[in-house]
Amino acid sequence: MHAARPDVVAAAHTHSVHGRAWSTLARPLDPLTQDACAFYGDHGVYDGFGGVVLDSAEGKRIAAALGGGKAVILRNHGLLTVGGTVAEAVWWFLTMERSCQVQLLAEAAGAPVHISDDVARDTAATMGAPGMGRLNFRPLYDDIVRAEPDLLD
Repeated sequence: MHAARPDVVAAAHTHSVHGRAWSTLARPLDPLTQDACAFYGDHGVYDGFGGVVLDSAEGKRIAAALGGGKAVILRNHGLLTVGGTVAEAVWWFLTMERSCQVQLLAEAAGAPVHISDDVARDTAATMGAPGMGRLNFRPLYDDIVRAEPDLLD
């Protein structure tokens, strides 16, 4: 990842419930909410699941699916997000996981109304900016450090 994207300082990846569920659909998120718009035109789908990632060639294929974006949905696996800081990568991951949850719920309930391309693009310019990722992560970080004061020892 870092070889393909020197701008990436951190990557976030876990096997989250909603990310794994969404990944089985092998498609990008739709612009359904303001938060989901952070990923509008800025995430890819890696459609080549071949089991547990054990070789560097698989990493190169995932990096290619990520392209210049901030996130990639790994089919039948989960989510991976990147950022210029740890805060960005983590915030994008949390936001993408929640966006997957929202879209799964919305589609289960009916036919969600998409945000128009123009509005989604404009919203992405604000909500998807690196500074917005860092800004939104800060209160969460403060809450974690307050709840776990020995974390940084």
